[in-house]
Amino acid sequence: MAKPIEWTSARLGATRELTPDVRLFEIAPDRLLMTATPGSHIDILMPIDGRLQVRSYSLVDPSADGLYRIAVKRLASSRGGSVGMWRLKPGERLTISQPKNSFELSYGRSEYLLVAGGIGITPIYPMALALKQADANFRLLYAARSRRDLVLADELARYIGKRLQLFISEEGQRIDVADEISQLDAQGELYVCGPFGMLQTVKRLWREAARPEAHLRYETFGQGNIADAPFKITIPRLGLEIDVPANRSMLEVLEDAGVDMIFGCRRGECGLCVLPILEASAEVDHRDVFFSSEERSTNSKLCTCVSRAASGSLTLDTPDRARILRHGRDARGVGPQDPR
Repeated sequence: MAKPIEWTSARLGATRELTPDVRLFEIAPDRLLMTATPGSHIDILMPIDGRLQVRSYSLVDPSADGLYRIAVKRLASSRGGSVGMWRLKPGERLTISQPKNSFELSYGRSEYLLVAGGIGITPIYPMALALKQADANFRLLYAARSRRDLVLADELARYIGKRLQLFISEEGQRIDVADEISQLDAQGELYVCGPFGMLQTVKRLWREAARPEAHLRYETFGQGNIADAPFKITIPRLGLEIDVPANRSMLEVLEDAGVDMIFGCRRGECGLCVLPILEASAEVDHRDVFFSSEERSTNSKLCTCVSRAASGSLTLDTPDRARILRHGRDARGVGPQDPR
């Protein structure tokens, strides 16, 4: 189990539209929490499908005024988080965590290349502001489907000027990642957040350029190559067969079934929730950034927090620790002394 989250109550303040489907939320915690560092996020407890679930959102500024600001994109494929956030009205109560950072910005490097795709600009935005303040040598490449999809681009242009370069796919513009990596100083660092395909491309080209692994930093938000659809998971060791709805993750339904799962980031980054795949009757959509492309191609393991099946079913295994389920019940859902 992950380290317990320290929760506090908060109030939703003002909201405003950044684009037609991205909304900025100002959140005021009831008690003073730590100031956020660039790349930080907060967790929010959201009522989804009748139960409280955790959703994570990057902070778009250092919260020096005591407010946490997040930008939430309303997704058609949402598992309830973005839809739930968009339903909130100013003044409503929230339960949030203190800021956490798994996408830390290092200072004092020779050069920085920041790359963002779509809503992936949210953790990159405060990095750009911090590097500008530190008078660092950096550039920000920001790609979006259309100009109406650009989030905080005007603010970035005012703050960092010519360090910002925009790429609009509808206008035939693409980031030449290989060329950009080749221009980066040998000791420079690359920070990227964006869609799954962008992350995979950057990771592959970085590796092919023989760049130091530690100089590439990235964050993901668990999007995949196929649309979310319901499927089944079977765990022979536990005698379980479970339906996974289109709007729930495998990790969530396994937790609901009482399987004692280990997890951390819930974004496909840490690998704590990985389970072995015994059999797959349909395509597996690996949405993590924990495994390499070679490891994903073997279809031997998956991150249950983000990865899915196109349809059909997956047969998974669990470690021996999962033989004993929560509440002292065995894999069939009956107590150890129950003869049924």
